[in-house]
Amino acid sequence: MSMPQPSGSRRSLLPRRLFAGVSLALCGLGAGGLPAAQAMTLEERAELDLSAYEVTSPDASYFDVEKRMAMLEDTDNPILLQEIDQLSTGTSCEQLLAYEPIDTRMRIPGYYPSPKEWELASEPLFQFEDNVSHLAGSYVATGDAYYAECLVRFLDKWSQDEALTNFYYDSMEPQAWFATESMIFAAAMAYSVVRPEIEGMQEERERIERWLNGLAHQHSDIQGQPGNSCCNNHFYRRALYASMVGVLTEDDELFRFGVSAIYSALHDITEEGALPMEVARGRRATHYQNYALLYLITNMRVIERQGYDIFDLEVDGHTIRDAVDFALDAFESPMALGDMAPHEQYTGFLKDSQYFSWMEIYQSRYHDPRIADFIRRQRPIYNRSAGGYMTLYVMATDAQQNIVMDEKQREDAAFKGLSEQ
Repeated sequence: MSMPQPSGSRRSLLPRRLFAGVSLALCGLGAGGLPAAQAMTLEERAELDLSAYEVTSPDASYFDVEKRMAMLEDTDNPILLQEIDQLSTGTSCEQLLAYEPIDTRMRIPGYYPSPKEWELASEPLFQFEDNVSHLAGSYVATGDAYYAECLVRFLDKWSQDEALTNFYYDSMEPQAWFATESMIFAAAMAYSVVRPEIEGMQEERERIERWLNGLAHQHSDIQGQPGNSCCNNHFYRRALYASMVGVLTEDDELFRFGVSAIYSALHDITEEGALPMEVARGRRATHYQNYALLYLITNMRVIERQGYDIFDLEVDGHTIRDAVDFALDAFESPMALGDMAPHEQYTGFLKDSQYFSWMEIYQSRYHDPRIADFIRRQRPIYNRSAGGYMTLYVMATDAQQNIVMDEKQREDAAFKGLSEQ
């Protein structure tokens, strides 16, 4: 397994032989025709020596906020200007502060057995994620400290009520635990955008950071089920908040937990580029391959901003590009799945742009022509929890000038897949 070279100032912290001799035994996951997968176990993950990964820049968000805001002041890109215009209307801080924190026992039904009940129970959670993401976006769009200070006040209210710490967890009923994941990284990522610009409010900031850190530890101390939530996309989601909260609170233990997900995922990738625990999801194999990338790529950007060349990390001959290429192949044709999953794939997610916020990050680094063609039909991209207004924050100004309004094409993609376009 090769070692990334840091792009920051701590190059000497990463000796090339750091991971030499680490035992990576194989664990079969074969089921329903899926070949046995090389899945890193909890024990193997614990053996990884990630001591060279340290928080180097606690004020670094997942994008260069100051640089991006300076660029947005002078942009003439119509897509970005539309985003700025919509966010400039802002929101009422007093109205947001009237929104009661969730401090009661949170229990949520499973999505697939009870989708309507799940949606109803999840609505307040989604509102929280939209609120924090909207405040961060309004601040970036306007530069008005009102929105940054409101976000701090809003999160401080939740911190004082110790919100979200009373979620219900049982191995047979983990949905509240799952739902809390995205609320933590939504709060942490939004807070990371505004924190460096906040003057004063020291007590509020200390309370928020203590709350986020405690919540992240409490939540991640639950390992999840072997062969399932311990190591699949839910692990990648926990890793995202661990990395971001680790940065904000200078907690190297949390940060390394976040890094471990990247090593685990790259170790698991099959020769074809599949993430085996995701493509094991039958007719939703393609959806979950993409869903995993949403959190892995976003996490990699958080780690990269600390000075580590994590996008170039290679484990057992695989990089994250292999998983991306496999996802794009599957988008184009389910034949790419081979005998790993049914070829009658669910493709409805192709119409929902929130699932592709990772592509903005990936394009800012690799300029993949297939992504360039696909993402132009998705912009502007907003994900209420995993990054917020990603097109506004990341898209190159010369990448795309106008929104593509082709609803028929989007409907066809949702019902037939990209191979029919």
